[in-house]
Amino acid sequence: MSSRKGRKDAARVVREQLARERRRKRSLWISLGAVVVLVIAGLIGWSVWSSQQSDDFTAPPGANDAGTGIVVGSGPVTIDIYEDYLCPACKQFEQTSGATIEQLIADGKVRVVYHPVAFLNRYSSTDYSTRSSAASGCAAEGGKFTEFGKALFERQPPEGGAGLSDNELIDIGAEVGLDRDAFGSCVRDGKYRSWTEHVTNEASQANITGTPSILVDGEPVREWTPENITAAVEAAGR
Repeated sequence: MSSRKGRKDAARVVREQLARERRRKRSLWISLGAVVVLVIAGLIGWSVWSSQQSDDFTAPPGANDAGTGIVVGSGPVTIDIYEDYLCPACKQFEQTSGATIEQLIADGKVRVVYHPVAFLNRYSSTDYSTRSSAASGCAAEGGKFTEFGKALFERQPPEGGAGLSDNELIDIGAEVGLDRDAFGSCVRDGKYRSWTEHVTNEASQANITGTPSILVDGEPVREWTPENITAAVEAAGR
């Protein structure tokens, strides 16, 4: 009698273990299914967001075909310059190597694509990186992109504050020869904010992680001294 009871108990234990295993496997598959659904939903959402970011923008005159930067010069070697108008190192780059870039353009050696990214909004209480980049698009519309950009670096505000106001940006534009009314309207309307977002997103997707970033025919210039930039251009032109 006790033997039969023991066998029944053993069988019950086995059935319970099998039932627990079935429940565990079922829960595992349900969890995996939920993860797959979330991944698919995330990919769909990212795809929709990415397509919207890529397509819904207005590029200013002078932009390259991809709309990721303003082209200056038409030489055989391409220099890509990624800058943020709030970036102190970018100001330093312009002070040390800006004249070299200008000379290379004047000599017909390079085609420069300026990418005014907005990486440093977190260091401004008014999204100054975005506002100044968008204003540079307005300056490009008025034919004064490089002049306006140079003036922005000369008047660069400190990180951690509000940055220059829209009125101050408009004053700078007027100082470099832009029509105050047309330029001012463009700045206040934020006409090129979507373009700035596009430029910034595309830079991130191109693995640009900091500013300034200088590429000569797609190859990074690690130390952006005048000598290194000139040497890289000469090597690329051979």
